[in-house]
Amino acid sequence: MSKKLYADAAAALEGLLRDDLLIACGGFGLSGIPERLLDAVRDSGVKDLTFASNNAGIDNEGIGKLLRTRQVRKMISSYVGENKEFERQYLSGELEVEFSPQGTLAERMRAGGAGIPGFYTKTGVGTLVAQGKETKVFNGQEYLLEQGIFADLSLVKAWKADDSGNVVFRKTARNFNVPAATCGKVCVVEVEELVPAGSLDPDSIHLPGVYVQRIIVGAPYDKKIEFRTVRKREEA
Repeated sequence: MSKKLYADAAAALEGLLRDDLLIACGGFGLSGIPERLLDAVRDSGVKDLTFASNNAGIDNEGIGKLLRTRQVRKMISSYVGENKEFERQYLSGELEVEFSPQGTLAERMRAGGAGIPGFYTKTGVGTLVAQGKETKVFNGQEYLLEQGIFADLSLVKAWKADDSGNVVFRKTARNFNVPAATCGKVCVVEVEELVPAGSLDPDSIHLPGVYVQRIIVGAPYDKKIEFRTVRKREEA
C-alpha cells in the first residue's frame, strides 16, 4: 500500500491540525471542494483558522460548515456571495475578510508555491483592494505589490490520483485546486478514484506527486447543485 494513502480524512489530517492555521483550499462554489477533508477539520474542533479560498461555498456546504461552527477567524477570498452566514458574520465584525480579485488570488497561491514572496499587478489599483499596499510605477503606470500565499496546509479535491500522488482534475473542478495544492507546506488530496501508479497518461497529469503528501478516497460523492431553476409546469 502507498505510504501516501490514508484510510479516511481524519487519519490523513492527524498531526497536521492546530488552532490559527492558514489553510489554502481548492474549489469554486461547490465545484471541486474538498468536502471530506473540510468535514474532518470541522469535527476536529480547531479554531481561529484563516482560509485562502475563492469563496466559502454556500450556507452549510464546504467552508460554510466551519463558519457555522465559528471555527474561521479570517477569509482571504474573491467571491463572497451566496452565503448568508458569511455575510452576517462579516457585517457584524465577527469575521475578518481580505478581498482579493480572482486572478490575483490564484497568482498569490501560485507565487507561494513557486517560492515567490511578492509580485506587481495593475488589478485593484485605485480601489479598496489597494488600501495599505505598496505601489510602484512601471512605464508610467501604477502597480500594486501583492504577496504570495504560503499556507500551513493545502486541502484539495481531485478526480483521480495514482498511489504516487500524481493527480488529475476533471473539467471545472480544476479551478483553484492546483495553485492551492502547491502553496502549502503539506498537501492533502481527496479523490474520487485511486488508480495504480503508471496507469495515468503523463501528459494528462495536472498536479505532480511531488506536491502531494497524503491522499484519501472520498467516494461516493453527491453531485450538489448551488441553484436549481425550473420553469413552472404549464396547465394542460
